[in-house]
Amino acid sequence: MSIAQSLESIGFLNEFSESVLVYPIVLSTHLTCIALLGGMILMTNLRLLGLTLKSLTITEVVTSLRLWKRIGGVIMIGTGLLLATSEATKYAPNPFFWTKMIILSLIGVHALVFRPIVYNRTEELDRSSLIPAKVKAAAILSLILWTGMFTMGRLIAYWD
Repeated sequence: MSIAQSLESIGFLNEFSESVLVYPIVLSTHLTCIALLGGMILMTNLRLLGLTLKSLTITEVVTSLRLWKRIGGVIMIGTGLLLATSEATKYAPNPFFWTKMIILSLIGVHALVFRPIVYNRTEELDRSSLIPAKVKAAAILSLILWTGMFTMGRLIAYWD
């Protein structure tokens, strides 16, 4: 808790959390990025499962969304860090916050494992007559992890 109190006492974080204008703008930006990133992740994974966007190759879907996912992810993480550190004493005991952080770490592990064998080999997938099971497993796991993270993020507000 002392770390959380130290974080909150940093001048600009304290002013930020008490701001009636800046805080809501940053929170809205965070939520907007979550929605946009979530939609792009959903579309990518549904294409990897062969359920949608069948007129486009996997490469077209993955490549066209990659830059926007990265931009949205950076903004989402940056605003999330700002929001969490400005109210660190509120988040420190919150089990939904820590579950979200664990899931976010698992998403990082997912990216490290599946990027080289799925996302960096989309042209091979396009040439394949069937989408391999490991690709479908990566997509399903991604959907589960991201849904869990978004759910835990939403539940943070409901814990006292």
